[in-house]
Order: sequence, then C-alpha cells, then structure tokens
Amino acid sequence: MNVLLIGSGGREHALAWKLAQSPLLTRLYAAPGNPGIAQEAECVALDVADHAAVVAFSREKAIDLVVVGPEAPLVAGLADALRAAGIKVFGPSAAAARLEGSKGFTKDLCARYGIPTGAYGRFANAAEAKAYARRMGAPIVVKADGLAAGKGVTVAMDLDAALHAIDACFDGAFGAAGAEVVVEAFLEGEEASFFCLCDGATALPFGSAQDHKRVGDGDTGLNTGGMGAYSPAPVLDAAVEARVMREIVEPTLRGMAGMGCPFSGVLFVGLMIGADGPKLIEFNVRFGDPECQVLMMRLKDDLLVLLEAAADGQLGHVSARWRDEAALTVVMAAKGYPGRPQAGTPIRGIEAAEATGAKVFHAGTKRADGELVAAGGRVLNVTATGRTVGEAQAGAYAAVDRIDWPGGFCRRDIGWRAVEREK
Repeated sequence: MNVLLIGSGGREHALAWKLAQSPLLTRLYAAPGNPGIAQEAECVALDVADHAAVVAFSREKAIDLVVVGPEAPLVAGLADALRAAGIKVFGPSAAAARLEGSKGFTKDLCARYGIPTGAYGRFANAAEAKAYARRMGAPIVVKADGLAAGKGVTVAMDLDAALHAIDACFDGAFGAAGAEVVVEAFLEGEEASFFCLCDGATALPFGSAQDHKRVGDGDTGLNTGGMGAYSPAPVLDAAVEARVMREIVEPTLRGMAGMGCPFSGVLFVGLMIGADGPKLIEFNVRFGDPECQVLMMRLKDDLLVLLEAAADGQLGHVSARWRDEAALTVVMAAKGYPGRPQAGTPIRGIEAAEATGAKVFHAGTKRADGELVAAGGRVLNVTATGRTVGEAQAGAYAAVDRIDWPGGFCRRDIGWRAVEREK
C-alpha cells in the first residue's frame, strides 16, 4: 500500500514510525514532515491547505490511504475533498470534525443525547457571557468556541480571571475562534485521555493516557500543548472504560450518525474522572500530542491494518492488542515556551539518547546548514517503556540526559501521579 501522512509534528513522527513497521506498506509519503519523519518516509513539500493539490498528488502517486494527523485540515474539509475524489482517507468529514472545531456544537450534542458533561452556556457577546459567569461563580471555565491551537481555554479560579478571559476572546485574542464563547462548570477529579478508532458505526477502544499540561514541575505555571504523557492511565480501569464507552462514546456515534454526519477516524475523549464517574471535558478528532507517542510505543498490532479498517467501515472485524509495559514521553521544549520559544538552537546527542533503548520523536525540528536545530515550541518527545510507569520514567530521563541541547528544557516529574500510586 502507498500511504500519505499529513502533518509535521511529534504525533505524526510516531504515526510514521509505526506505519513504517507494517508489512503491507509499499511507500510512505509525508506532507510536509520533519527531519525525524524523513527517517521513515519521503517528505514532500505539499501545501495541505490546498485540497486540490493533495488530491492531485494522491492520484499521481497512486495513494491507497491518506492519514490526516492534525485537526485543522480535518475541520477545513480535507477528508471530504479526498473522499469526493475516490481516495480512501482516515479522518472525519468537516461536519463530523465539528466535535473539535466547535466546543458549542459538542456541548449541544451532549445535552441532546444525555452525555455526562459540565453545565454550560454559549454566547455571542461578552455581556451575556459575563452575566452567566457571575451567576455561576468561580471556579469556572471559559473556552473560545473554535480551534485556537490549544490556547483558547482558561480555567478561571476567580471571577476576575473569567471576565478577563471572556474579554480576551471577544477582543480577538484567538481570532475567529473566539467569535463565540462557551462558559462551563469547573469539573472536579482526575483528568485522563481515552481513544477510540471509529468507522461511523463501530468504536474500537484504542488505549488511554494521562498528560501534563502545565509547563513547570508540580503541575505549576502556564498551560501548554502538553509537556509529557504516559500510558496506560491508571485511573481508567476496566470498569471506568466500560462506562465511558456506554455513556459517552456510543451515544456520540449514534447521535452523529443520526444527524447525518457519521464519525470516522480517531475520537479523542478528554475526561474528568470524579466521584460520580467519568464526564466529558472535550472531544478531539485526532490523536493527542504527546499521547499518540506513548500509544504507538505500546501498540502490538499493525497500525496500517487498523486505520484501513476504520476507513473501510470494517472495525468490527479487527482488534487492537497492547503490550503490558507502560510507556512515558518527556517533551523537550525550546527555552521561552510557551511564550516566545528560542528558534534555531542546535540539538545534538539524539543517537546517544536512543542508544539507551528510548525513542526520540521529532516535534519541532529542522535542518539548517547540515545541523539539527529547534524550529518550534515543543521540539522533541523522548519516549521509553518499562514494566511500570516508574521504570518508563527512569528510562526516558536517562535518555533526556544524553541529549546535548542547551537551548532546551523539560519537566523532571512527568508521570509523578502514577509513580506515587506504584509506591
């Protein structure tokens, strides 16, 4: 099979690494890719926002399956353009991608189908949003409705912070994504991520993970796109997983199909596990980053077979098996992140890091004058496995310590909650 992978981050490097292991694979292309992905695939300078160009390339190279990594092309309708051209694709339609592209759409879906989530209101102006926030009281959560690159959510611990966040949205801090705002109840509990492959009718459970959003040790500092993750999530035991499937995933699939936009692709279920069970925080319509990296390290089966089954509506005929080991990834970020990361700083020692048995996924790198340099905020995902989360953590940090990158930093406590549980 010839496969085209869309994307350029650590998630896509992990997908490329796993896809490259498939005996069914003939040729793997990546657009635009990165230096790490280039070790597994032929990277092509393709403008993924130009759907006609992606279709033309897919026809020229006889692509059998397109795998779309990031959310923005999905929300923009790339999967629709490919399907209309008769090209098989793993990823939802634009209508189904509203599960991530519009937080208000998802909250309304939950209300309509009885899916457990926090109370909420949708607002198109600041005055009504502020009145609702004052009525609800803090802590409270303010979200830009649309895609905001992971930066449109404020967990306000006091009312002033909530009012400021509402103003920021309507003053254009997140562009068009903030034209509408969702204000919702603050949920108590422990966060976890759960994944399912979906083919429009069937959902195949596809692992769990927990990540660390705060930039600093002890879960302090600013929110980021994720500073590390581990899998499986101890809080998501078999009983909780069964409830998530029954109360959240299955009603969502039925509801989307009933609305005429069946969901096909990967459903990322962001959860809060509280005293009264799991509640939905949000959906994403792509693999998490860096959660994908730890999932790919644990997956025993052929990823290409599973993604093709989802695209073909055949998930009922396949299964996903997982290694017993835990996996943990540490994000190495450029100094200045999540503000203004320092670009262009040289990175050395990746081979030495991988000699420990770890895998280093490239998230934001490029080649400049023959040297690997930082080209983003989150730059490397140093990933290891072990019999326990603690053992995986030790392996990941042993590899981190072999990387020579003065321009980078990382948290030193990824997985702390699970490690405490293991003591």
